[in-house]
Amino acid sequence: MRKLSLILVLLLTICMQSMADPHGKDLKISCDACHTSDGWKLDKNKMTFSHSITPFELEGMHQDASCISCHPTLVFSEAKNECMSCHSDVHQQSLGNDCANCHTAKSWIVEDITSLHQQSRFPLLGAHATADCYDCHLSASLLRFDPLGIECIDCHQEEYFFTTNPNHTESGFSTDCMDCHKMNAFSWSGSSFTHAFFPLTLGHAISDCRDCHDSGNDYSTLSSDCFACHQNDYSNTTNPNHLQAALSTTCTDCHTTNPGWKPADFREHDNLFPIYSGEHNGEWGSCTDCHTNASNYNLFSCIDCHEHNQSDMNEEHQGVGGYLYNSTSCFECHPTGSGEGGFNHNASNFPLTGAHSNADCASCHSGGYAGTSTYCYDCHTTDYNQSTNPNHNEIGLAHECDNCHTSNPGWQPALFAIHTDYFPLLGAHSNTDCISCHTTG
Repeated sequence: MRKLSLILVLLLTICMQSMADPHGKDLKISCDACHTSDGWKLDKNKMTFSHSITPFELEGMHQDASCISCHPTLVFSEAKNECMSCHSDVHQQSLGNDCANCHTAKSWIVEDITSLHQQSRFPLLGAHATADCYDCHLSASLLRFDPLGIECIDCHQEEYFFTTNPNHTESGFSTDCMDCHKMNAFSWSGSSFTHAFFPLTLGHAISDCRDCHDSGNDYSTLSSDCFACHQNDYSNTTNPNHLQAALSTTCTDCHTTNPGWKPADFREHDNLFPIYSGEHNGEWGSCTDCHTNASNYNLFSCIDCHEHNQSDMNEEHQGVGGYLYNSTSCFECHPTGSGEGGFNHNASNFPLTGAHSNADCASCHSGGYAGTSTYCYDCHTTDYNQSTNPNHNEIGLAHECDNCHTSNPGWQPALFAIHTDYFPLLGAHSNTDCISCHTTG
């Protein structure tokens, strides 16, 4: 009878325990995995239960937390894995619900905010990497980190509007700061504006925008034409004198953007006289080698280079009518600088004899070389009109100079063959000067 009573008590106790189990009906582990016969109080050192068999392994500070701090109802199946189920969102939804983006179970302290920021839509570079969070996130004191605009102007409006060198608003500069400034820089100086429409290279590699933009804050009206900036350079240059030589105002015809305007090439010169091609290519060093008068580039000299070859030149030009060893004659006969095709007056319809042999070309070809008359009077009208012994005009002498004269210098000797038709000049009269008989002029 006594044994039956013990069995009934034991069954009743088990039923009561089953009905009052604080962990809920879904717990499948044995009680002794956590509890001992010493009492319901837990001793973690004696527990055989491991949280690693659950979907939430205990790491970091969670290892020291009491079970009831996470399982306040003691019904373990009611506990959730999300941080927000246990931890209040001090950031007030400004950073989302996934605490693990920034925090670990080790500590609430965020050890490397910069690295975390690199994964965001605004990586921290340059001065931004050392900036205090509060500089940008003004609500950080409330632990709120509301999303900010990622355009530079969103944070730097004051810098844009109050900058005076140059004045960004008056100049109409882009509000995209990265057009001119580097995001990874530590200051606003050292603009990275590419200036691609007008490359700032070599002589144009300026450090201060105002070197070119010196007319105020409107940076959009500056001409890209060289002469617009370099008119003073053009006007004050004396070697050569650009104004006197009427050189082109298109600076790129001769110059690159190299500092000091060197080297300079005037390729158009070959249209006048070949110096970059033909026999003169590489035979000169500077313009003044030929244009010895730096103030007048319309003048040039050949013999300054060819002087040491004068005897050779004289020998080579034997029999060449019109040859004179001077610069003007050289060019007029050799307009391409070559010995081939040189002009020989003796092979023309007006061979040079007597006084014509040493005459300067320009004295006859003052109006150019095309269409020059071979009629004596056309060149010697003044000589005819001013002659007084005899006075050619008064006595109506013919305009055909060669009726009386040869090309000898000084017009002597002169023969008046038709005098025989009036009075033959014979004997002592043959060498008589006209004025000896024609005393009245």
